[in-house]
Amino acid sequence: MGDMSDKIPVTVLTGYLGAGKTTLLNRILTGDHGKRYAVIVNEFGEIGIDNDLVVGADEDVFEMNNGCVCCTVRGDLIRVVSGLMKRQRPDKPAFDAIIVETTGLADPGPVAQTFFVDEDVKAKTRLDSVTALVDARHVMARLDDSREAREQVAFADRILLNKTDLATPAELDAVEARLRSLNPLAPILRTERAAVPLDQILDIGAFDLERVVEVRPDFVNPPHGAEGHVHDEHCGHDHDHDHHHGHGHDHAHDHAHGPRGHAHNDDVRGVALSLDRPLDGQKFTRWIDELLATKGQDILRAKGIIDVAGEDRRLVFQAVHMILEGDLQRPWGADERRWSRAVFIGRDLDETALKAGFEGCLA
Repeated sequence: MGDMSDKIPVTVLTGYLGAGKTTLLNRILTGDHGKRYAVIVNEFGEIGIDNDLVVGADEDVFEMNNGCVCCTVRGDLIRVVSGLMKRQRPDKPAFDAIIVETTGLADPGPVAQTFFVDEDVKAKTRLDSVTALVDARHVMARLDDSREAREQVAFADRILLNKTDLATPAELDAVEARLRSLNPLAPILRTERAAVPLDQILDIGAFDLERVVEVRPDFVNPPHGAEGHVHDEHCGHDHDHDHHHGHGHDHAHDHAHGPRGHAHNDDVRGVALSLDRPLDGQKFTRWIDELLATKGQDILRAKGIIDVAGEDRRLVFQAVHMILEGDLQRPWGADERRWSRAVFIGRDLDETALKAGFEGCLA
């Protein structure tokens, strides 16, 4: 891991009001987990911290009796994180993890970018993952009427489908299919009352390039090998082939040409690309740089593993808006299928153009 281990992992937590963020944050701040976590919130009021649990409070920071710390974002996130770092203990990092809660409507993009751009913050922390909490009962309506809600889901590395006890199995399947169409990359964890083992959302290394290899191949290539099927607009649907509950998925697209035009769900989605022949490394680099420079505002996330002609190692990349990271990782295995696959998640993506550009990189 190198210096990864010295840096404090940061989890960005998004989700609508009522999705269960407060419940989750209270679990972290009061749980008997033996860790020291820092939680950065927008408003203490929303969290409703019980004074019996508070040990000491400076103006902006509450220390909890389980060793965790809670503070508010006033103004600049970078300043708050730097302030937390000053609570460093000489012998070890100040915290096991930091959780940043974004307001119900915020685009997590700029929050995530903070951890790539500010040198001081980058020296001491690393963006670990973005978790979106959604309410199983109300998320469909939210996704219909709010672009921000769609973007939060699209941006996430982990989705907690919460309040599952309030929905029927069929409703949950329909919701999951819809979430998949918006975000084919993020695993979905079903929870009740935001009860999730913290090791499933904290310090999971989702932004670690090594983890990109977990982009599941079956998202991009359906097992039955029907080439044309991969590139349809339901790319996230292929992974399970449960066509019998496809109604939930069609629901995501059936109003696309209705009276509200694109209002339904078509503006944000995942596009999966794959090729079985090696790509020209320079062409690919030029293409992706150009793509992010021109369309980066609309590309929320991208990840991929590329088979570069004449190179034994796999090229792995990920992007958040315009910020691109890429690296040659381990060599392809002797018996491993060498192929290139990439997933782009964003607003109004031009799938035909993406496909043409990607195929234009063939060696």
